[in-house]
Amino acid sequence: MDTLQENFIDVTAIEPRLKHPTIFQVFDGLEGGESLTIHNDHDPKPVYYQLLGERGDVFTWQYLQEGPDFWDVRITKRGEEDKETIGEIAVKDLRKAEVFKKYGIDFCCGGKKTLKEVCAEKNIDASKIETELQQMSSEGKASNISYNDWNIDFLADYIVNTHHSYVRKYSPELDTYARKVQQVHGHLHPELLEIKDLVLEITGELADHMEEEEQVLFAYVKKIVFAKNMNQPLVNDGKDLSQLINDLESEHDHVGRCLDKIRLLSNGYALPSDSCASYKLLYKMIQEFEDDLHIHIHLENNILFPKAVEMEKEI
Repeated sequence: MDTLQENFIDVTAIEPRLKHPTIFQVFDGLEGGESLTIHNDHDPKPVYYQLLGERGDVFTWQYLQEGPDFWDVRITKRGEEDKETIGEIAVKDLRKAEVFKKYGIDFCCGGKKTLKEVCAEKNIDASKIETELQQMSSEGKASNISYNDWNIDFLADYIVNTHHSYVRKYSPELDTYARKVQQVHGHLHPELLEIKDLVLEITGELADHMEEEEQVLFAYVKKIVFAKNMNQPLVNDGKDLSQLINDLESEHDHVGRCLDKIRLLSNGYALPSDSCASYKLLYKMIQEFEDDLHIHIHLENNILFPKAVEMEKEI
């Protein structure tokens, strides 16, 4: 029993019918943040699924050794502060967005879901993603740019000067190539017609969307910051900030779904054997546009919008 008190279990030394009950008993006795290490002679993945099913997403699962003779796994019980959403994880360390993108996990529009929820929806092994996220954490400090520490009026200006400018600069070129490639190759690749229509829908919607953000929401954000800094009452001109943000997030979601559909239609931007330079450039531009938009929407949905709502309540 000494090994149990040290939160270490040699599963190979336990009677088969008592293996899982013993692990669960020790796990249930852990405090948030405490860990249990199990040692076994085969992959104890069934324990992971049973623990997830019966206790929920309240732990992390980290392989310390993976065969061929023995498997060691550290199971850590989450504290309340660890039950984060995808967006909150990305806010703390934007490098981890690369892991989410690798598995097709939406950290911007879908950033309000937990990892467990997303993995259940996509039928993805959550423990594998958690391990990769933990490995990234152990590699060193988080991203050098900590957007979450910026004042929200400064962040709004950054979004305009960086991401809105990017969209305005490349939208006309993206439209042109989408039309051109569809005209030349559409007879052999009929999916290009729908891809072209989706590109035009995305760029058209973003143009109106960004205008509303800049003229209405971002202008109001600056009023909120000014009122707070000057300790003055806030004049909101009848604006319903929560409703405005809900509408903008809905538009973000629509654009995200359009890009998801393009990725599906293009089979993950796979180039056909007869693709010309313009065809290749179009797919490259869409991918770069999508990458920029992910960061763009992440900064708004997961940082700027919730902070603006919270600051308005404080005044």
